[in-house]
Amino acid sequence: HVQLVESGGGSLQAGGSLNLSCAASGYTYGDIYMAWFRQAPGKERQGIASVDNGGRTTYGDSVTGRFTITKDNVKRTMYLQMNSLKPEDSGMYYCASNSGPYLPFSQRLDISAYKYWGQGTQVTVS
Repeated sequence: HVQLVESGGGSLQAGGSLNLSCAASGYTYGDIYMAWFRQAPGKERQGIASVDNGGRTTYGDSVTGRFTITKDNVKRTMYLQMNSLKPEDSGMYYCASNSGPYLPFSQRLDISAYKYWGQGTQVTVS
């Protein structure tokens, strides 16, 4: 049974930083793709960053240069360091994962690429 548990969300002022965590359990952690998605009220869920088992990353245009995704295979935890936060970064942040055959970089921020999801952690930037 795969479980993903996010933490680290909160409320803060624009320009600040947050570090989100996603703790994973229930499968072979080293052979997966993982990603962070964001969903603002009334908007579709959007992929913002992904990382694979080799540490290779992909970022959405809106967060490139401000957010950093990392993965600790020993702790089985994925992180999202968010700097220079803007009000438009507000939303529910979800952790997602999947394992399987090679996933092209062009698809790594697609919702359809991921089978397992966490419950989300709220980020509010004012």
